[in-house]
Amino acid sequence: MTDKDWLRGNWMQTYTGKAFYPLDPRPEDIDPVDIAHALSLLCRFNGHVNRFYSVAEHCVLLSTAVSDENKLWALLHDATEAYVGDMVRPLKRHMDYYVDVENTVMHAIAQRFGLDGAIPDEVHEADSRILLTEREHLMGTPPQLWSVDGLHPLPVGIAGWDPKTAERSYLWRLRDLGAE
Repeated sequence: MTDKDWLRGNWMQTYTGKAFYPLDPRPEDIDPVDIAHALSLLCRFNGHVNRFYSVAEHCVLLSTAVSDENKLWALLHDATEAYVGDMVRPLKRHMDYYVDVENTVMHAIAQRFGLDGAIPDEVHEADSRILLTEREHLMGTPPQLWSVDGLHPLPVGIAGWDPKTAERSYLWRLRDLGAE
């Protein structure tokens, strides 16, 4: 470790063996293999589902359901979770510092993959709609309304890929979109 690295703060080791600094991420620190691997092992809804369903599968499905110009954004919209984990929506809304760190990591990811600006509205809307599809296939009857009730479910098929399939599918989708 160099003195320059020390100034970047604490780091974590990624799947590919790199040092990643979540408080000072840089585009050159972002590795598609790390993202695909980590997201393939993370379960949606903090694991409160009736079978394993990875964030990687969620992202691949979302990327098939948006316009061509937003497919890469949809695939990468949860890529920060590979580096900073995830937090359920109701809690995240009260964790400003976490959201700031997540946004900083997303900025580095966007730069790494040549994306400008913020996640497009179409991706946010599709991400909300897929919640209804996921709930229908992966959860029981909700005890009360969700904030997305009233939207139309996203017409995608949820398979519940095993982690290896999810990882490969995520990497293949990145290649299909020309974003290795």
